[in-house]
Amino acid sequence: MSDAPIIEIRNVTHLFKQHRALDGISFEVKPQSLHGFVGPNGAGKTTTLKLICTLLKPQNGTIRVFGIDVRDNVKAIRRRLGYMPDHFSMYRQMTVFEYLDFFAAAYGFSLSDRTRIVGDVLALTDMDGRKNDLIQGLSRGMQQRVSLARVLVNDPQLLLLDEPASGLDPRARIELMEILRELRRMGKTIFISSHILTELAELCDSVTIIDRGHTKFSGAMDELLERQTETPIYRLRTESAAEGVEQKLQPMTGVLNVDPVEGRAEFRITTDPATIDANGLLHQILSAEIPVVSFGRDQRHLNEAFMDLTERGVRS
Repeated sequence: MSDAPIIEIRNVTHLFKQHRALDGISFEVKPQSLHGFVGPNGAGKTTTLKLICTLLKPQNGTIRVFGIDVRDNVKAIRRRLGYMPDHFSMYRQMTVFEYLDFFAAAYGFSLSDRTRIVGDVLALTDMDGRKNDLIQGLSRGMQQRVSLARVLVNDPQLLLLDEPASGLDPRARIELMEILRELRRMGKTIFISSHILTELAELCDSVTIIDRGHTKFSGAMDELLERQTETPIYRLRTESAAEGVEQKLQPMTGVLNVDPVEGRAEFRITTDPATIDANGLLHQILSAEIPVVSFGRDQRHLNEAFMDLTERGVRS
């Protein structure tokens, strides 16, 4: 696999009349990554997505997708990507199968290939049991899955998803995220936009944050937290019957403070990054035979990082 970026954006500026939607943004997306693209509403996320998928032409700067300049070969780029906008129209009088078969035909696949391809994307999105249902009778979450299945019909290498979890209930959101993880395991690169950083924290390995058309951060998710927190805080959830956990945690190497979360079998653990990292702390926890249900960085620090880089950063 080449280390060359799948998406490369350099000093891109884009104006709508007198409004500067993007103001010199730059970032890269590595192959086979799950890359979050985060910013407040109106930050320029949708404009960037439309530029990447060639629905808009760059006014200034350079955008390369698969190493191809988006000005040079639109067809070569479009054949290899799938774009799912935040608001999508569907042929609601069709069944799920008819809808997907229609798009497979539009890509030029033969009848026999279409039957196989539609069956594959239905299975992948866990919609094969609903293939004969009318789209108009499906829930928002089910329609979201059908839309995702549609962008998978041409087996794209790159998926561009604009707010794909918008309007979904918690269960549908979790199920969608698991489908995206599976797609990444299949070797696809996924570029997913959201205005909620914590929504992508456990999903994405890298993130770009933009605000008011400017790039505020681009890099690994862990790097974002390391830059924004001098004393990392981890959240540990244990079995409800576990006792004496706080007493076991407090003397551990690198632990500065342990705060129990009231009413829950959870603990916020403040650490010294010069002494211990996440792996070292987890090793100590497991060695102490503490029954771990979940362990990870405290999401509140992600919110603080996001606020510092966006609204607070603009005011300062």
